[in-house]
Amino acid sequence: MNTVIVQLPDPHSPARADRRFARLPRPPRGAPPARPALLHLGPGDSVEFGRGEPGRPLAVPIPDPGVSRRAGEITAAEDYWRLSNFSATATYVVENLEGAGEHVKVAPGRLGAPVPFEFSRVLLPALGEPASFKVFAPQHAYLAGGSAGAAGPVDGGAPGVGPGEPTVSPFALDPGAKYFLVLLALCEPRLRSPSAAAVPGVTEVLARLRCLPSCRDLTRSAVNYHIDYLVGSKLRLRDPAEPADPEGAGAGGKREELVALALRFDLVREEHLVLLPPRRGG
Repeated sequence: MNTVIVQLPDPHSPARADRRFARLPRPPRGAPPARPALLHLGPGDSVEFGRGEPGRPLAVPIPDPGVSRRAGEITAAEDYWRLSNFSATATYVVENLEGAGEHVKVAPGRLGAPVPFEFSRVLLPALGEPASFKVFAPQHAYLAGGSAGAAGPVDGGAPGVGPGEPTVSPFALDPGAKYFLVLLALCEPRLRSPSAAAVPGVTEVLARLRCLPSCRDLTRSAVNYHIDYLVGSKLRLRDPAEPADPEGAGAGGKREELVALALRFDLVREEHLVLLPPRRGG
């Protein structure tokens, strides 16, 4: 099972200082943004990041001249990952994208530093803006009734029951994450009225969530991103290798699939509705 996903840096980002990338063809104006390239890692898998050497590129290329040729390594564990810093002088920062400034620092030469965040951005000192890439650990598990609040129990809510390998929840959802709020907003009409037929569109989800303090900077593309993350990584409705839908094609079908699965297995329930802002008129 893949437990960690690395989102490769965008080679067209204006922050990239390497001139080789300046010669890459850019997408035409008005074209939908390209889907980011992803690396899927299973427990024990490792990939290195950095500038690489001539003829020997690394799995996670960061072509800024201020970044070491072999800057570091990512190793997937069970539901988290480890970061090794091969630099002798540079400190790397790992931000929690779901937190309010929460981060960890990985000192020069530190090997195997554990990163507990589900959504992370790795920042490296560079000549221009800090170089960065994202790492996701979608298989994070939460014990029912724990501080994060689980959408489903693991081992019936009783840790350490019986000998052998522990049971892994097939749907490890964090109600404190933005993707869960997106899923909840999609399911809200049918939670309130099972006879409701229409699943909200992206614009409706955006309008429903924007008044929450944690979602004030939410955008249409971010909502679509969270839907894709739910479909491909959290609930695994489709194979990650399956070609992505063209812009707009099949979007309603994805939302229908998510809502049907979430309600069938009680991944979202009526008690979760308190996470949404009050509805106008009541």
